[in-house]
Amino acid sequence: MKKVVVTGSNGLLGQTLVNLLLEEKSKYQVVGFSRGENRSGRSDFEYVSIDITDELLLCEKLSEYTPDVIVNTAAMTNVDTCEVEKEACNALNIDVVQYLKNYSEENNTHLIHISTDFIFDGKKGLYKETDIPKPLSHYGWSKLKSEEILTKSTIDYTILRTILVYGKVYDMSRDNIVLWVKKSLEEGKEITIVNDQYRMPTYVEDLALACKLAIDKKAKGIFNVSSNELLSIYEIAQQIAVTFGLDKSLIKPISTSTLNQKAPRPSKTGFDLKKTREELGLSPKSFEEDLQKFKEKLI
Repeated sequence: MKKVVVTGSNGLLGQTLVNLLLEEKSKYQVVGFSRGENRSGRSDFEYVSIDITDELLLCEKLSEYTPDVIVNTAAMTNVDTCEVEKEACNALNIDVVQYLKNYSEENNTHLIHISTDFIFDGKKGLYKETDIPKPLSHYGWSKLKSEEILTKSTIDYTILRTILVYGKVYDMSRDNIVLWVKKSLEEGKEITIVNDQYRMPTYVEDLALACKLAIDKKAKGIFNVSSNELLSIYEIAQQIAVTFGLDKSLIKPISTSTLNQKAPRPSKTGFDLKKTREELGLSPKSFEEDLQKFKEKLI
């Protein structure tokens, strides 16, 4: 049996991964680390309420549980907040990864870490794992720094880079693009969506499965995880309207330049998924297919 600590277990990915691993209780002993109360709606796993930015406390709790694997799903991901609150962003996105790396080094622990397409400048698109990063925002820079902590280390690490994650769990602290567009259109609200940024959205169930595959295969290195087609965010919103049978005429296209966002965004990301298919054994689907699966789960 593998003992797995999931940091950020209250988040969208954290809860989804905990739920997935608990489907096979004979294979995994799951421990959730997160702030505040356990928000997963289930009590059949160990939960630790903890501020993981406290290095001494984090190491003390990890030493108590001695995990075989740590999956770090905790991060500050609001791009504009990271641009303004750089210290808080660095504490969670960089320092915590350093602490987890230090622990893993001393205890021979497999560390799985989530990264982002925002480490790239968006000039090229369809990035391979080996492409040279060039972040445009502080968020992207912080995630690149966290990657470097691992790639320069001697530990067994897996980095899963992902894009625009969506889904739904028991108790959500924040929205994601699919739920926001769906809710806005259901309420008959007109929404403006950028038509000059391109992404490959990721269904959280697929990202959780990628984490599980990385655990099972002890996959090492960097892997890209997303759906398999590049769409503008405007096209993504249109697809959400079509899938849920909502009025897509309420969606109005705008350009990024009109938004006046604090942090710059890469214009075109998306991933080459060949390595993920071949080495991780994950078969990425189209956004339309994933959205259909999500819709069925919501019913």
